[in-house]
Amino acid sequence: MAPRSMIWGAPRYVCQSCSRRTSSQARRAFATKTQDVYDVVCVGGGPAGLSLLAALRANPVTSHLRVALVEAQDLSKTASFSLPPTQFSNRCSSLTPSSAHYLNSIGAWTHMQRDRIQEYHEMQVWDGVSDARIEFDWQQHAHGGKVIAYMTENLNLTSGLMKRLQELGGVEVMDKSRVEEITYGEETEDLDLREWPVVNLSGGRSLAARLLVGADGANSPVRSFAGIGSNGWDYGRHGVVATLKMEADGWGGDRRKIAYQRFLPTGTIAMLPMPGSYATLVWSTTPEKAALLKKLSPKDFVAMVNAGFRLSAVDLAYLHTQDNGQEEELIWRAQHTPVDVEALPQAAVEVQEGSVASFPLKLRHADTYIGERVALVGDAAHTIHPLAGQGLNQGQGDVQSLVKAIEYAVAHGQDIGSVLSLESYNSERYAANHVLLGVCDKLHKLYSVGSGPLVPLRSLGLQAVNALGPLKSFLMEQAAGTGTRVV
Repeated sequence: MAPRSMIWGAPRYVCQSCSRRTSSQARRAFATKTQDVYDVVCVGGGPAGLSLLAALRANPVTSHLRVALVEAQDLSKTASFSLPPTQFSNRCSSLTPSSAHYLNSIGAWTHMQRDRIQEYHEMQVWDGVSDARIEFDWQQHAHGGKVIAYMTENLNLTSGLMKRLQELGGVEVMDKSRVEEITYGEETEDLDLREWPVVNLSGGRSLAARLLVGADGANSPVRSFAGIGSNGWDYGRHGVVATLKMEADGWGGDRRKIAYQRFLPTGTIAMLPMPGSYATLVWSTTPEKAALLKKLSPKDFVAMVNAGFRLSAVDLAYLHTQDNGQEEELIWRAQHTPVDVEALPQAAVEVQEGSVASFPLKLRHADTYIGERVALVGDAAHTIHPLAGQGLNQGQGDVQSLVKAIEYAVAHGQDIGSVLSLESYNSERYAANHVLLGVCDKLHKLYSVGSGPLVPLRSLGLQAVNALGPLKSFLMEQAAGTGTRVV
């Protein structure tokens, strides 16, 4: 199908802030080129890009800006996202209260399907070699009842954001439109766009942007256009995801929803609660082991997941050498492996058909988040290891900071695309993201060691943190952000 554009109440006039900063001749040019010239063009219709546009439209100071969204995928069905209550997408994210509070403030939270969001108040984390454990539980601290995070499908989030954009209006959406090239504009007798990015789309349309925002993923064309380099490395690990059904008398019953994460030498395995008797799996492991997991029969895959939380690293390594028969092996080995069932997730009993998938894990950090008339947000600026579940939350933090910088520039009559206007965003978010990227990277490397003196040392540190209430509370505050509970 041919690329198309949708306009939800987009005003056919030039924003006042643009007009004030141009000559009368340029204003005439804007009037004749209004369909091609925008204040903000965002490339990328994922959570970060949609949040940015919703925030700009919901803010009274920036709501008059002329904005456009470019997305290669078909967004027509995103707003009407619907799955049966017993089926969940395998791409889920953990939203901190801070992120949820921000989504609520821009009016998107109420448009998400609440029965597909699962909050949890407790997280159990332990070392798969030494069994040293740390328990994060708000119920046992001064902030009893506070939410650690909300689990939801990425599609539920993007659907809520799309509905909010439709409600707000004023966004020209060009979906199924691939970016062919990004260039600088040209000077004409009416208007000088030589310093403005121009996005050339597959359908032949060209969009000039006062500010071009790259929310277009790790292989960002916007970042390439701006000449912004990035540093990082591949972990040599894949993240295996799946949707699981748990024991009926477990998460679907009276027991409180808890997130579980075990550090294994090959990577972390995490079981995160979803509504009802369902959970989402994120298992970081080697590419070879990931390939095996994806080839297993459903019953053997479920057995491997249960083994990942119950058996020793040595037993688990052996099961990874078998092409089949994991269910029988688990039954026999579990009889000889004492475990505390209260400290483990309920057993998985079923894997949702078609939900097992994998993706490579890597760390990337752009050299800067801004250039002249360019800003990067989300994965275009940074890619993080999923062990802390902070990737999407980092993107929401970027959006919040960038919108604040744009709002300040508009309110003070500044050019929203200048480096001067964008510098506050870069300085605020670059440092914060750099720290979190470094922490997750070091945790991955620390727990990838299966033997030697590091094992007892890291276990001692984990036990010490677990015993120090104030320090553990501080870490919980940092992980959950400063947002309040969202009902």
